[in-house]
Amino acid sequence: MPFARLAAATTPTCHIGLGLAAVGRPGYINLGRDEDLGDDRSVETLRTRTHELLDAAYFQGVRYFDVARSYGRSEEFLADWLNARPDIDDIVVGSKWGYTYTAGWTTDAEKHEVKDHSVQTYDRQRSESTELLGDRLDLYQIHSVTPDSPALTDKELHARLAEAAAQGTSIGFSTSGPAQADAIRAALAVTVDGEPLFRTVQSTYNAMETSAAPALAEAHDAGLTVIVKEGMANGRLAEPYAPDALKAVAAETSLGCDAVALALVLRQPWAGVVLSGAATTVQLASNLHAAVVDLDDEQLSRLAGLAEEPGAYWERRRGLPWH
Repeated sequence: MPFARLAAATTPTCHIGLGLAAVGRPGYINLGRDEDLGDDRSVETLRTRTHELLDAAYFQGVRYFDVARSYGRSEEFLADWLNARPDIDDIVVGSKWGYTYTAGWTTDAEKHEVKDHSVQTYDRQRSESTELLGDRLDLYQIHSVTPDSPALTDKELHARLAEAAAQGTSIGFSTSGPAQADAIRAALAVTVDGEPLFRTVQSTYNAMETSAAPALAEAHDAGLTVIVKEGMANGRLAEPYAPDALKAVAAETSLGCDAVALALVLRQPWAGVVLSGAATTVQLASNLHAAVVDLDDEQLSRLAGLAEEPGAYWERRRGLPWH
């Protein structure tokens, strides 16, 4: 697996990855986005911003980079960066298929992305991803699997994915929604010719949404690499939006709320890679301090009180506006 490259890495930040959802397109649901990006969100401005983030992340020891077909031009921006730096050969690149970007580089589209887990969409998007990333694409994930997703039962799709795996691409899936644990366990049962199909799982886990933890532990025990997304709860755990308990613990550590929130995820024994969704290099530097945060039992107890009921958490997330 390409993730063996991460296992061999020794920098404190090698288990923090950079996701490009927030900078690969002009609109996203993260809080504070207007302040982060400002008014100029042209393709070239966001391309430049993305490259600055990638440079800063790599220089500071980050070795996993995460994009998706639905993240606007994220694959393109990452491919440009890689093509300009052919000497960089120690990173892992993951992308996702299953959503099509439909916003047309606007922030007020009626639909920003359309979900479809059919074989036809896989074939089209795999071709699009390969055209941009070529053999730099290490991991290809089904985007946002839920318990009712046809991707869990479509044997033709499983055969296609197994073929890609046989050619050297690791196959994974991501999850979303209040039933993440059910989706994870269903995906763990998917096999092709008696062998498990998926090698990675990417799920939402943070101080406010902890419900997937038992299933993620099972996935880890089954040999999958666990990637954690939305560790900042789309900005709800960052200044100035963070709850008082998190602000208090952050003050005690003399670090930011974001570093503490991500440290809480990093300390989970099943967490292989924890994604930063930083939109600025200042945010990224603060996020990376998570690698040195040390939380005691009393602080962890206070932070445990931030967990919400999954249905309420996801209802709140669905209500976040696209900025």
